[in-house]
Order: sequence, then structure tokens, then C-alpha cells
Amino acid sequence: MARSIQSTQPPLKFIPLRFNLFVLQITQWLLPIALRFRTRPWLPAGIVRIEAKNAEVLAELYEQFQAGKVRFLLAFRHPEVEDPFCMLYLLSRIVPKVAHQQGILLQYPVHSYFVYDRGMTLWAGNWLGKLFSYIGGVPVRRGRRPDRQALQAARKLFANGNLPIAVAPEGGTNGLSGVVSPLEPGVAQMGFWCVEDLQKANRPETVVIVPIAIQYRYVEPPWSKLDLLLSKLEADSGLPIEEIAPTEKPEEIYLQRIRRLGEYLISEMEEFYRRFYHQDIPKTILDNESGSCSDVLTVRIHRLLDKALQVSEQYFGLQAQGNFIDRCRRLEDAGWTYIYREDLPNIEALPPFKRGLADWIAEEADLRMRHMRLVESFVAVTASYIQEQPTVERLAETALLMFDMLSRIQDSTLPGRPRLGLRQAQITVGEPISVTERYDNSQGDRRAIRQAVSELTKDLQVVLEKMIG
Repeated sequence: MARSIQSTQPPLKFIPLRFNLFVLQITQWLLPIALRFRTRPWLPAGIVRIEAKNAEVLAELYEQFQAGKVRFLLAFRHPEVEDPFCMLYLLSRIVPKVAHQQGILLQYPVHSYFVYDRGMTLWAGNWLGKLFSYIGGVPVRRGRRPDRQALQAARKLFANGNLPIAVAPEGGTNGLSGVVSPLEPGVAQMGFWCVEDLQKANRPETVVIVPIAIQYRYVEPPWSKLDLLLSKLEADSGLPIEEIAPTEKPEEIYLQRIRRLGEYLISEMEEFYRRFYHQDIPKTILDNESGSCSDVLTVRIHRLLDKALQVSEQYFGLQAQGNFIDRCRRLEDAGWTYIYREDLPNIEALPPFKRGLADWIAEEADLRMRHMRLVESFVAVTASYIQEQPTVERLAETALLMFDMLSRIQDSTLPGRPRLGLRQAQITVGEPISVTERYDNSQGDRRAIRQAVSELTKDLQVVLEKMIG
């Protein structure tokens, strides 16, 4: 997360693609080091093993792509920030190896263009945008208004680029390997656009979308480090110390601690929004909230997220439309409009009075967006996620999301997450979904195509959920 913004900023410019094969080679060479150490070289607790199922599907698709027979899009799950590293490893290491084993000759590079969130450069730095432009990245601004320049660039690459393209259909991370957030329709729409562009050019390639699931497991259960993390969270939150009955199963102990911490944080945040933002949040459980403890807790979580978003929406004059993710995207776009002022081409030329007003608005917009950032981390969280399967991975994921929340509240800069242990990634390549076939079935009718886009998005959601089940 970027440091607190206290002054107006120049507009966010589109970062054009400057694909450079040499930079890509260096990036691929450094990949194992980045996977292991990432941002903190003194703490070796990253990803030490990546395995893939059905990688031969991609080897065959790349062979067909390079022969001019198919165009394809990689629709990959995006639970964590490490996912792009894993995708790069899949394409640069695993697929070429499998292709060699299958007797398939692939031309270098086995790589893909990819779409990324323009906001990443705000917290990581401008260097990241430059690097991404050299290795195939297309930045897109998420929000209520389509980023036409980014969409046109991605559409052109999909139909005419020298490589396939990769997109995360969830639009962002949710921190949970076992939950697929609602998919955005952009991936399906890009598929239909590609078919249209190919048919207009009288080209015979088939267009397919390849679903890819990514999940993470700890090499060894990090119970001791999870204990230290929860102890820190309990101390930082002010949760009174309470003895928990010992049990032979560590899962039950940590489940109780996380539930207790979660209930405490929810109660504190409910009072915070009730008292200081005048939100109507009941102090007692309502009759229509009866049910299991997990169900009631989930209701309270969702109600709290809704109220937090309302605080931001009321400031920016937005109506609550869509799910939590949709609302977060619209708020981000509204906030950026106040901060990165496209209507002020030369900020430095403003008189002090107008510059002061612009800085005031930017600072307040940044503060209001923090409510949305808190929600962003919990859009997929339910109490049943750890209740039904209290694995060390799910318990750790939930504890780390709590760490993010407390860190955002305590400081405007989100520190690096604690590393709990060495992990391994499991990548599963699904069966390609033919977009060309669905386009042909719609017979080019615009209304039928819109329906087909919606159905394809739903089908892709189901496929990805089954792949991680």
C-alpha cells in the first residue's frame, strides 16, 4: 500500500508495451531467486517447489499457436501476489520441459502478454511499470469507466500479438486459495472480440480460453510461527488474554483463537463505524440472524463491509451497485479521479490557493479510500471457510488477512507480510473452452453475444471452482 497521499498528483499515464527479449531472458533467469526470496532477501521463506498438472495441454496449444492454428487466453486464478511468478515459471520452465518430453518443438519464447492493475505501480514504484512493459505487461485501470486505451491494446495483442495473453478473471487477489471470487466479464468479452477480429480479417484460427488454478501448501505446517503471528495480533488489537483449553489437535486451538480474535475485531469495528460515522449497526443479534455461530459471524462480517463501503460511497456521491468487488472498483476509480487530476495538466502552475484546495481534496480522498482498502482484503472471507476445513493453510490465510487489516489501520504503509514457512505451489491446467464455437452458435447476433459472454463467465467460474475443490 502506498504511503498516505497529502498532495494532488499528475494523471496516471498509460504505460505502452516495449517488449524486450533480453529483459525477458534476464527476468526468467532470476525467477528462482525471486520465488524463494521475493522482497526480503534476508528471509528465505518463499516458494520452493512448483508442480503442474496437465501442462501438456499448454505444450500442444503453444505448438498450434506458433503454427497459426489457434489463439488462446490464459485465465488464471489470482489468490496471492506470488501468482504471476508461478505463471512465469509454468511457461518458462515447465511447459518447455513437458514439450520436450512429448517431442514437441517450440520456438522461444514460451511466454505470454499479460494484463495487470495500473495501481500496482503506485505502491511498488514506477520501476515495476517499466519492467512489466519490457516483459509483456498491459496496465489497466479498474473502475466504473472502461479503460479504453488498455482494452484496445489488449484486444490487439490477443488477435495479432506474437504471444498468447494472460488475464486474471477475478480482477485482483482475495488471499484465499480455496475461494474463487466472482469473475469479471472482461475475459469472456475479450474472447468474443478476438473471434470477431479474426473473422473480419478472414483468418482461420480458433479462439480458446484456458482456465488455470493455482493453490499453495506449506512444506511443513508452520504452527509455531502461526502462534507467534496470532500472539502479535492479539496484543496489537488489545484482546484480553484468555486461557484456551489444551487439545491434541492444533487445528482446534488456532481455530478458536482466530474466531475469538475475529469476533473481537468485528465488535470493535462495528462500534467504530457506529460511533464516529453514524452507521446504523445493531448492538445485538437480530432475530433474522439466528443460526450457527459461523452463519451469524458471516452476516456480521458482510454487514460491516457494507457499512465501510457506504462511508466511502457517501463521500464520493456513489450509489451502492453490484457486489463488494464491484463497489471497491468504482470507489478506487472515484478516488483516483480526485487524486490523479486529469483536469489539471500543469499542477505546478496553479496559484497557491488552488493548489492548496487540490491538495486538500487529494488528501481527503485518500483517507476515504482507506475504508475501501479494508474491505478489499475481506471480500471473500466467511466464517465457514476455516470452520469447515481448519487446515493450516486456511488458518494462516485468515490470520494474514487480519494482519493486513491491523497494519492498514496502524500505519499508512502496509509492511511486508510475515513469512510463516516454505511453500509449494500446485498449478492445474484445465481443458480449453472454445470461444469460437460459442460465437458461431450466437450467429453474430449482438443480444445473443451478450448472453453468451455472461454464460461463458459463469461456466468459467464453475470450472475454476471445481479445479480447486
